[in-house]
Amino acid sequence: MSDPYLPPLREVIARHGLQATKALGQNFLFDEQLLTRIAAIPGNLRDKAVLEIGPGPGGLTRALLRAGARVTAIEMDRRCLPALAELAEAFPGQLTVIEGDALKFDPALLFTEPYAIVANLPYNVGTALFTGWLAGEQWPPQWSSLTLMFQQEVAQRVVAEPGSSSYGRLAVLAQWRSTPKLAMKVHRSAFTPPPKVMSAIIHVVPGVAPAGVSMRKLERLTETAFGQRRKMLRQSLKGLPGALDALAALGIDEQRRAETLSVAEFVSVAREMGRK
Repeated sequence: MSDPYLPPLREVIARHGLQATKALGQNFLFDEQLLTRIAAIPGNLRDKAVLEIGPGPGGLTRALLRAGARVTAIEMDRRCLPALAELAEAFPGQLTVIEGDALKFDPALLFTEPYAIVANLPYNVGTALFTGWLAGEQWPPQWSSLTLMFQQEVAQRVVAEPGSSSYGRLAVLAQWRSTPKLAMKVHRSAFTPPPKVMSAIIHVVPGVAPAGVSMRKLERLTETAFGQRRKMLRQSLKGLPGALDALAALGIDEQRRAETLSVAEFVSVAREMGRK
């Protein structure tokens, strides 16, 4: 079956009187070729379940629908709901729109099957959503992949290596049991209105979780270590019970700084702390 005719995005936005709202972290993408490329990053989505956060007027949504995905979209800006309703009508049975704040939804309650998350995340909540999806003791997660647009600076922090200025808590949490990669850079001029920063898309697939490691302990460890990243570990971790003992047991020099520890070393410290 051929795709239904859809009017240009600019026409949809003008007809519904939509303007990007800074308070909601909105920046609209109009380039449909670019949107199609983004929708292709997760691979074949035909008849696959997809969660989209903050679809806005539905630019990325229409690319996902054209790829054959069954999309559940969470949108808190009710001004965008009529435009999304038109998309749902054009692609019968493929689009479910939920009005609300994505931070208040547990995706596991929305799906009874594996699902991919694909989203041009609002800048103001992107990191909180991402770390939430990475969290949880149960692994592998129900999501099969994350394809997310961030500010380029945030994307670089996700894929950063030890010793680099971008390396920190976000890199450890993203890399210890999943594999993130920088999939595409997106120039600020592609958006309306253009943001002040460049953007990039990361693609994350879950990996094997190391045995004997508590996600909660790893989160606390990295939060404490990188909370004072310029200080030696003996200073930054002294208030975290069991942390310095774990360093000693593993032979990790407490005069090192957090940014010099590899992901594997952070995992080892969290595991050792869990033995106490």
